[in-house]
Amino acid sequence: MGELRVEVLKNISLDVQQGEILVMVGPSGSGKSTILNLIGGMDRPSTGSIRYRRTELTTASDAELTRYRREAIGFVFQFYNLVPTLTARENVMASTEIARQPLDVDETLGRVGLTERADHFPAQLSGGEQQRVSIARALAKNPELLLCDEPTGALDFETGKQVLRLLVDLREQIGKTILIITHNTAIAPLADRVVHLRSGEITEIVANKSPLPPEEIVW
Repeated sequence: MGELRVEVLKNISLDVQQGEILVMVGPSGSGKSTILNLIGGMDRPSTGSIRYRRTELTTASDAELTRYRREAIGFVFQFYNLVPTLTARENVMASTEIARQPLDVDETLGRVGLTERADHFPAQLSGGEQQRVSIARALAKNPELLLCDEPTGALDFETGKQVLRLLVDLREQIGKTILIITHNTAIAPLADRVVHLRSGEITEIVANKSPLPPEEIVW
């Protein structure tokens, strides 16, 4: 039997500007997670080009991709992916051990409002607190780009808005570039630009001249 090839993405052309919040929306199967994995250096495309500054990621060695993920990228996942046997501080500290220029762990926990919860284990934290630990873990590496996969997907409405406020603050206060993928189109108004995906294609890119603060978003 011959090899079955499935075209997941079709004629995608996208640039991410330094210091922007980019929200990518689309239904399940539209290609959002594939794009996130490609930008994050987790997968390689069969054709095309992915560049980070002057580095061509599609031809980078495994060692170069590992260094790129370690130094340039911070991942924030829907289901947190915290180590249950480590405290909040220890979970964040684990990411700094592989970073070249990490941020101070306790300062980072303070930035996400968890100074008083630093010595608690994940099971002792609420969902919103666990997601803030996840964000602190990604941030403590001091990456240039935060890749957020459904960061509010496992949270209730009010807690989700708190997490979105934290992400917006990280951009405004320390200039982080943030890419959020979500099926929740209500999040889109907080972005500088919104990328709409369907069936592996970008159908529209919309610039928000006046992004909404998270507190005004309703879903």
